Amino acid sequence: MEFCPTCGNMLQYEMPQMTHPSRFFCPTCPYVCNIESQVKIKRKQRLVKKEIEPIISPDDMKNAPQTDARCPKCGHDKAAYTEFQTRSADEPATIFYMCMNERCRHNWRED
Repeated sequence: MEFCPTCGNMLQYEMPQMTHPSRFFCPTCPYVCNIESQVKIKRKQRLVKKEIEPIISPDDMKNAPQTDARCPKCGHDKAAYTEFQTRSADEPATIFYMCMNERCRHNWRED
């Protein structure tokens, strides 16, 4: 998608005709951009994945209340939990759990 540098509207594509080559034009202002027959790649940019920071860190769960929830990974029967309203107000809150087994520390949630 290309946008008009003058007014910001989305440009429309016009097929080539005898009088002009194919081009993009703005339906609201007189802006026209002719399309060259050969496309050139100006630059290649390598995408780098960003490190994802956890929403709830293990430090946040140290003082969180605990419950008798079974860990789906290791089967331990104690987990710390916290609640967040991740959806609209008329939907139930999302409960985030963390296994209290020192070797596991698996995180999961219930929507």
